[in-house]
Order: sequence, then C-alpha cells, then structure tokens
Amino acid sequence: MADALVYRAEGAAVANGTDLYGFTVTPWHLPATYPPFAALLFVPATWLPLSALKVAFAVGNAALLALLVRLSCRFAGLAPRPWPVLAATAAGLWLEPVFQTLLFGQINLALACLLLWDLTIPQALKEQGGPPSGRLRKGVAVGIAAGIKLTPAIFILYALLRGRRREAATGAAAFAATVLLGALVLPGASAEFWTRRLYETDRVGKAWIVDNQSLQGLLARLLHTPAPGAVWWVAAGGVAVAGLWTARRMDERWGVLVVAVTALLVSPISWSHHWVWCVPLLALLLAEGRVRIAVAVAVVFTARTLWLVPHQGDLDLHLPWWQQPLASPYPLLGLAVIGCAAVRARAQPMSPASSSSASTMRYA
Repeated sequence: MADALVYRAEGAAVANGTDLYGFTVTPWHLPATYPPFAALLFVPATWLPLSALKVAFAVGNAALLALLVRLSCRFAGLAPRPWPVLAATAAGLWLEPVFQTLLFGQINLALACLLLWDLTIPQALKEQGGPPSGRLRKGVAVGIAAGIKLTPAIFILYALLRGRRREAATGAAAFAATVLLGALVLPGASAEFWTRRLYETDRVGKAWIVDNQSLQGLLARLLHTPAPGAVWWVAAGGVAVAGLWTARRMDERWGVLVVAVTALLVSPISWSHHWVWCVPLLALLLAEGRVRIAVAVAVVFTARTLWLVPHQGDLDLHLPWWQQPLASPYPLLGLAVIGCAAVRARAQPMSPASSSSASTMRYA
C-alpha cells in the first residue's frame, strides 16, 4: 500500500506544517503529486495506526467497488439488484486495475464513483421521484474530483461541448473553490504546486515503464526511447480531438466512456490502476447485449499481460515487436474503443432532437 503511505504523509505534512512537496516515502522514494486540496482531505489518514489505515483502505476500496458496480448498472440501464451486484463485485476484484488499486491503497475507485455519481444525477432523481433539476447540482462532484486529481477536469470540457453550459460552469466553479481553499490553507504549497510541481511530470514516475498504460507509455516502449517528445505531443493532440469530437456526437453513455478513455490515453502517465473505468465499460457492453465483446474486454483486464513481459530496470525499453501488444493492452484497447465509437458516430450522427436534449441522460 505504497500510495496509502504517500497520502498519510501528505496529511501529516498538512497537520504538522511541514513541506508538502519536499518529502519522499517508501523504498521507492515516492513524493506528493496531488494538488494541496487533496492533501487537506488526507489529514484523517494520520488519525489511525498504520495497520488500521491499511485495513481501512482495503475494506473501503472493496466497498467502493460495490458502489461503482451499482453506479455502473444505473449508468448502463441495468437493474442494480443486490445479489448480481455482489457477484459482479466479487468478480470485479480479479480485474487488474481494481486489484492494483487495492494493492497500492489508491483512490481511483473513489474518484470513479464520485464522477459516475455526478454523471448519473438525473437518473438518480428520477428513481427517487424528484425532478431532473432537483436539489442536486450537477457538476459539483466533477469539479471536486478535478480538484483532487486534475484529469477529471476533462468532463467539464465535455459538458461544455455538449452544450450544458450551466453544468460546465458549476464544475469549473467547484474546481476553482478547491484551488482557493488549498491556497487559503496552504498558500506556500499552492504557489509551489501551480507554478512548478504541476509541470514536473517525471516527478510522478518513469513514463516508459509498463506500469504506465497511457499513449505516452505505449509510444516510449514502441520507439525504444524514454522521451517520445514531439511524436507523443502530436499523437496525444490527435487522440484528444478525435475522442472529444466522437464523445460529443455519441449518446450520453458512450460519450462519457469515450471521454474517460480519452483522458486515460492523453494523460502523460496513466498507471494500470487508473483504468478502473473498465467496470462501467463492461456494464454498458452487457446492457447492450454485446456479451462476446464484454468477455473479450474482461479477458484483457484480467490477463495481466503487461506484467508477463520483461520489465526490470530498463528492459521495458527493449521489448521486441511481438511483446509490444502484451506490454500496452489498455491503451490499445482504449484506441479501439475510440475508433469503434467514431465509426458508430459517423454512421449514426446525432439528430437535432438528441442534440437539444443532450443535457438529459438517456437510459435503457
């Protein structure tokens, strides 16, 4: 649970008034990489003994997986009955991104739940008998998630592209509030993060190792270079444009998943445990009756091929061509998702009616 130890150290730095971005912990010398707002949320991690904290993370992430399964069912239009949800949760523990999240004590499941809950608010209110414009303000949770780990901010841009200006403004305001709160409580750390640490991508880790399942990781290993440079910038820009264009034209459910996959691909580093969005992806495939494709996707996320190739030291940079797909299964699958969605979007363009009602999620 190396990441849980980092979170605990961040909370301790806030509680003790020490340098938030000046420490490293664990034998891997891991530093703090999240915005100051996230460190404020990690203060309670210092209240528990280390052994109790690890238990809390393990139990909490297992519970969050069950919540993510339930939210994914609601998102996909499946009835979230108790026993199927429990069975899917048990099976979901075998998915490599989920297992790695528990192993490292990560917060990926919490962020995915926060985002998916926000994105399914209209359906939740409908189930509760409330109006779509009810008491829950859509976009707030997305803004908070972006304040914790930045990459969810792409969903604010997505809402804007879909014409949901109020939702985008709400998300942007919530994100700005997290930045302001961090600046008020930790002014020095905030100045350091937003002017310096944010741009030190190598601080997060080596982009070329197999752990990194982003587009940059794929290209670094494919080109046998630790810094793909301009090749990655061009590829990431093209994928970002293609992904957002496709998401804008898709129905809401596929649009959300395409945006999530796009974020994972274009981020400089997307560790394998960031790909917990495989859970709602599988739910949506099953809801559409694409059982064979769902099985194939589940195999990709359980096979753990990235750990089977040589990856000690700099061996990741010297993989032969036939091992490249094994080392980069998730970005290749992500590119396939965007490609298939783009073909589907071109074949079935959004009608004016669906464009005007884009602010309301549609469910089976």
